[in-house]
Amino acid sequence: MAYLLTGDIGGTKTLLQLSTTAEVRTSVLQKAYASAAYGGLAEIVETFLAEACIHDIDAACFALAGPVNGRVVKLTNLPWVIDGDALAARFDIKHVALINDFEAVGYGIAALQPADLFTVQIGEAQPEGDRLVVGAGTGLGVAWLTSQQGSYQIHQSEAGHMDFAPVNEMQNLLLRYMQQRHEHVSYERIVSGPGLFAIFEFMRDNGIAFPSPQLVAAMKVEDAAAVLTRFSQQKDEEIAFMTVELFLSIYGAFVGNLALGILPRGGIYVAGGIAAKIAAQLKASEFIHSYMRKGRFAELLSKFPVHIVLNQNVGLLGASLHAHQNA
Repeated sequence: MAYLLTGDIGGTKTLLQLSTTAEVRTSVLQKAYASAAYGGLAEIVETFLAEACIHDIDAACFALAGPVNGRVVKLTNLPWVIDGDALAARFDIKHVALINDFEAVGYGIAALQPADLFTVQIGEAQPEGDRLVVGAGTGLGVAWLTSQQGSYQIHQSEAGHMDFAPVNEMQNLLLRYMQQRHEHVSYERIVSGPGLFAIFEFMRDNGIAFPSPQLVAAMKVEDAAAVLTRFSQQKDEEIAFMTVELFLSIYGAFVGNLALGILPRGGIYVAGGIAAKIAAQLKASEFIHSYMRKGRFAELLSKFPVHIVLNQNVGLLGASLHAHQNA
């Protein structure tokens, strides 16, 4: 029996999945690895295949968090260089595809079920309208999809690295704070897991709000972004609430900017780990108000459906579908 090997390679974790060419949506084995604990993708693949005791791999597809152009890819938030041909030779795989991580999310969107989505704005979806995919996690990914002969062509993007554009005095202060740390302050520096923590530090260092001992203690032993999103849902943890609200306000404005550029009449899909964890909170936050705050074009933006992708394996699903097509 031939198998498909697929992976979603991010700055924080690497997800690998093994499935058969006949049942691409049913995994034989799926595991997550802490990316920083390994020197490269080949080490993780070797560990994974040894555990699976399977070596007859017909095709593989790896979704990578970085710009993909050719067979050798340097990741943005990891010191890894991934060589598709070297992986094919080392593991005797006939076909190895390398695609951008949000290109993979774009492939996965078509296979999602209604339960995989949380709708923030219903809008007026056009069946063959262009689609926008955006998501904050370790980084800030963007892709868009254009309709072509009954299917979608997916376009990778590095729009998350566009200049951060503040829209009020608080955001101006945040920009100046971030400029002391980075030569270039992109949206990803703020709308991401590390960015969420940076906003927290901005709030604390400028005396806007202060953390409780419980919050400080939790951040010492857990991921800071996860702690902040969890504590933000407690009304008595002001700094966490203010941090997440500012984060979502900037996030929404960024998505609105992208929507004006792409006109996604087929829908906007907000993926990434952060949005899925606080989907209900996001709907009631400044996110949608900032998204809409585009003056004369607010009415146009109101027509685009906005969905939160709850399925955290959408990138892996997209990579699997891509591998299946090339098997």
